[in-house]
Amino acid sequence: MAWRILLYVVFSSVALLLLAYLGVPESIGAFEWVPSEEDIRKYRRSWNPFSHGPVLISAVDIQPKGQLHIRPFIYSQIAEKSYGNRLTLFTERKDGPVHLYSVQHPFLQSAYGLTDHIELGIATSVATFWARDSNAFNKGQGGPMTTNTGLGDTSLVIKYRPIVQDPDSRRPSITFFTQLVLPTGVWFTGTEKPPGGFAPLGRFPATQFGALGITEGIMFRKNVKPFRVSGGAFYTYAFPGSSEGITTYTPDIVNTRLIFEHILDDKTGFGYNIEFVGLHGTTWRADGHATNRGQRSGSHVLGIEPAIQWRFGQSNFVGAAGVLFTVAGQNASDSIYPNFSIFWYWSKTGKVIMR
Repeated sequence: MAWRILLYVVFSSVALLLLAYLGVPESIGAFEWVPSEEDIRKYRRSWNPFSHGPVLISAVDIQPKGQLHIRPFIYSQIAEKSYGNRLTLFTERKDGPVHLYSVQHPFLQSAYGLTDHIELGIATSVATFWARDSNAFNKGQGGPMTTNTGLGDTSLVIKYRPIVQDPDSRRPSITFFTQLVLPTGVWFTGTEKPPGGFAPLGRFPATQFGALGITEGIMFRKNVKPFRVSGGAFYTYAFPGSSEGITTYTPDIVNTRLIFEHILDDKTGFGYNIEFVGLHGTTWRADGHATNRGQRSGSHVLGIEPAIQWRFGQSNFVGAAGVLFTVAGQNASDSIYPNFSIFWYWSKTGKVIMR
């Protein structure tokens, strides 16, 4: 068990280690609250072909001032296995207590460059899930199917980039991420929580479904032709809720992301991604309250997604498609997540600048 925990800690800390190694300014005195105009011009003249980018993380380099994107994202989940109360590889998964199938149709995201250093974003979705008792199903007894469709959570996001990458050094872009999650589905359409309580693993970043919460994160990206490497770590706190007159306290959540992109054709933006995803439910809360809902002994899911990305001709549309596979977990479902994403960009100048 000890070696598995150690492996998990190492895997989950990769993004943070890269941030610490790459993100330290050459001298503390050289740090500025915003990149200089020359830094931004130098970055925009460097290699960075127009393409989709990572699928399972919010873009690290922000939209230029006055540029907008809209992103419909179809994300599905198929879960018929689960992990027990210790961290194990997918080879040790078992039949889950529930067979769960869900789809966000679509997850709709948009972001706007308020300045060259600050981006505002919003995201929401319509979600459907189907669930049935797997014990009865596995015995050939069928059993009733529980299903629900409704508005999902809505996220309001602000991103601030104090450091932009330098193409002539190892310095990456560093961006701070703040997200307010509003349970609009619970408030307005009475959307039910899917079994397990989590929004899907790949949601960026995943949160407790149907809970008012706040997320703080830090992200990095570095372009080294023909590769781009990006990643991040995010911490989500869900405010206390209420159920049947009892105040409820769910675990906090840590999300980790590490993505490698290989662009094969600069003109078409065609390339492939390998994306590593982690979702970890803690055994504590930032406010010090003991948890009384969810997996109180902690939960972990690690996944890998291969994906391809491309540009639609010479248009302002870029797309990506992939499948996320769960490779290890604890107190969580074992799932596969087929997904498809499109970005559409608008700029008042008519020419899109790759973020």
